[in-house]
Amino acid sequence: MTTVALAATDGMLHFELSLAHEVFAAAPAGVTAPWYDLIVCGPTAVQVGRFRLEPDAGLDRLRQADTVIVPGWADLDEEPPAHLVDAVREAHEAGARVASLCTGAFVLAAAGLLDGRRATTHWAHTDALAALHPRVEVDPDVLYVDNGSVLTSAGKAAALDLCLHLVRLDLGSSVANAVARRLVVPPHRAGGQAQFVTTPVPEQDDHPLAALLPWIIERLDQPLTVEDLARRAGMSSRHLGRHFRAVTGTTPLQWLLTQRIRHAQELLEKTDDGIDTIAAATGMGTATTLRRHFNRTVGVPPDAYRRTFRSRAR
Repeated sequence: MTTVALAATDGMLHFELSLAHEVFAAAPAGVTAPWYDLIVCGPTAVQVGRFRLEPDAGLDRLRQADTVIVPGWADLDEEPPAHLVDAVREAHEAGARVASLCTGAFVLAAAGLLDGRRATTHWAHTDALAALHPRVEVDPDVLYVDNGSVLTSAGKAAALDLCLHLVRLDLGSSVANAVARRLVVPPHRAGGQAQFVTTPVPEQDDHPLAALLPWIIERLDQPLTVEDLARRAGMSSRHLGRHFRAVTGTTPLQWLLTQRIRHAQELLEKTDDGIDTIAAATGMGTATTLRRHFNRTVGVPPDAYRRTFRSRAR
């Protein structure tokens, strides 16, 4: 029997904590293999959002667990409590596999467990994680990252994906699928699949590309080149590239491709247009080109993406 310790302290997000408890607390019907021994660990009574929680054991119990789950940390303006950070670090040093859900990555980073490792968190907080912990290789475009003994997930539903991933690693696909059926969720989403988010135009209106970026967004159906963009901006291609890197963090063509993909996502969600029509509307030219870039960027084919959002809508 594998011991899973769920770290709980004041300031945790109740959704991720409850989600992990739902996955690891009891075996689904029909599963006869030995299940996890789940222990909720925390200092005395814990205030989790609107709820009061009585832990089973203190945080020192984390050191004896096979797997430690760290739920989301609510207030990112405050440092995680030292006793939690120390307990998580000591558990990993004792050999535990440590996984964070959503902003729980900030706790793992504070413990030094993410230094030199690729990690993720909710897309809205990846910039903050990278700024606070520059030694962490933050990947904002994935659902979860598995580094073996250290795992991190994006927000909310992605936290469930990571929990199912752990069950799949420990007990096999059939058991993980049984858990997914009980929870009425898709049985598997690969960790490398992109978080379904949009990439907004930068909010500041005083940067050198303030007029150019909206102009591009209105012409995504057109075959734009770097020269076209530089001409519109009234600067050289090299100068344009420097401004793009400073404002968007990427190249003009990569930013343009990202906007085309995001527009394709919106059309797949909101319309019944065929792939050929969407390819033309996003400037991709052909359905083959759209499928290649979409699959590489989002992590799933356009048809699968549409089915996902249509099933959510239903």
